[in-house]
Amino acid sequence: MKTYIALFRGINVGGNNKLPMKELAAVLEGIGLRSVETYIQSGNVVFQGKPVNPALLSKRIGAVIGKSHGFEPWVRLLDMPTLEQVIRGNPYPEAEAVPGTLYVNFLASVPPQPNLDGLEKLRAASERFQLAGDVLYLHAPDGIGRSRLAAALERLLGVPMTSRNWNTVRKLGEMARAA
Repeated sequence: MKTYIALFRGINVGGNNKLPMKELAAVLEGIGLRSVETYIQSGNVVFQGKPVNPALLSKRIGAVIGKSHGFEPWVRLLDMPTLEQVIRGNPYPEAEAVPGTLYVNFLASVPPQPNLDGLEKLRAASERFQLAGDVLYLHAPDGIGRSRLAAALERLLGVPMTSRNWNTVRKLGEMARAA
């Protein structure tokens, strides 16, 4: 069995795409995944499964939820080595002291033509970002609620993404190591 981390985009946000974590766990167990454990209501799951192509399993999970709950969420699926690489690759380790200001944006793929100049133009003086393959790290000391950079990331990168703060990334790493 292999450990996977599923990051769901857009569930339980603003009253839309409601999917209680107990129901999500039941759906995943129903397709043969084991030791399913969720973290907070925004769609973070650690589970065990047979080694498979993550893109195919991601699509299967989305399709099963579509049948059971009427909407098909986008799911970014990581294996344990990939999550560990993301954690080790943090270019802003000093920002871990205030983990709510550090975000990891998990992209659907490596952006073929990211508009980095556009991102740089929107960046506040206090913000920093680094694109590393299919992950973009964002340190936003003033928060992302009013960040023009954070609001434009997906549009200027040109690929779907889902974001997690450093607290969540770190907790998922702990959960995956314990699985």
